[in-house]
Amino acid sequence: MDVFTDHLFGGNQLAVFPDGRGLSSETMQAVAKEMNFSETTFVLPSEQVGTDMRVRIFTPGSELPMAGHPTIGTTFALARAGVIAPARERIVFGLGIGPTPVTMTWSDRELSFAWMTQAAPVFGEPISDRACAAAALGLPDTALADFPVQVVSCGLPYVLVPLATRKAVDGAVLSVSEYDRLVRVAGGDANGVFLFSTERAQDGATAYSRMFAPAVGVFEDPATGSASGPLGCYLVRHQMVPAGSAGAMLSLQGVKMGRPSDVHISIGVGGGDIHSVRVGGSSVLAGEGTLYIP
Repeated sequence: MDVFTDHLFGGNQLAVFPDGRGLSSETMQAVAKEMNFSETTFVLPSEQVGTDMRVRIFTPGSELPMAGHPTIGTTFALARAGVIAPARERIVFGLGIGPTPVTMTWSDRELSFAWMTQAAPVFGEPISDRACAAAALGLPDTALADFPVQVVSCGLPYVLVPLATRKAVDGAVLSVSEYDRLVRVAGGDANGVFLFSTERAQDGATAYSRMFAPAVGVFEDPATGSASGPLGCYLVRHQMVPAGSAGAMLSLQGVKMGRPSDVHISIGVGGGDIHSVRVGGSSVLAGEGTLYIP
């Protein structure tokens, strides 16, 4: 599947195995490495009350407890295969973090859009060593916007780095050694670094973004749903987006990689608090085939 796009050869690639029964964790990991996409998913029977099926998610380097583009892409793959019946409005996947609801919109019995619900945000303390973030991205300190560098998690933690311009986002070149230092400064558990700018352009995107996660085998990711929920929460928390616009944000990611991705973000705000986090998009079938497993 190509995910967070409505056309082939855009968005983020995903391999979906609709029936992962009988495969060991080691085999799943080996398959994910063989596919060499950002993530590969394996669909299994439900293991938890309140879920419709179990979905395991692997990068080329490790298993993840949750992720965005695999959740959206797997939904579209199962709809195409007829596992999800046309016009069904909701399904609950059992991910590593627990039950994860997905709501669906259909057009002429074809799935057209899916929203993934994510966990409430957890904000880390702002990182005082802003120069460390700039160094990790190969940028001068002046490239950073006047907002905090901060770890935010809606299931997976990311170091969010606000940059002043889209040019700075495109100009970032990751230094792995400085990235490792940034992760240590940030507390050691960040899944990746997510850089973005809210500089507006004719495409109308709320944020223009990139994501690096070399520690899990994904040097750069063209679309990162698990970081987009935290992004939306960050933008609302720091009043970079007004509450009235929080329900309809768009992160444009993957442009630098030649795989532009439209990641939709909807943050529910009430009484000054964030009460819901959703990330959504479309997906298209890129191909089908057989992998021979000994």
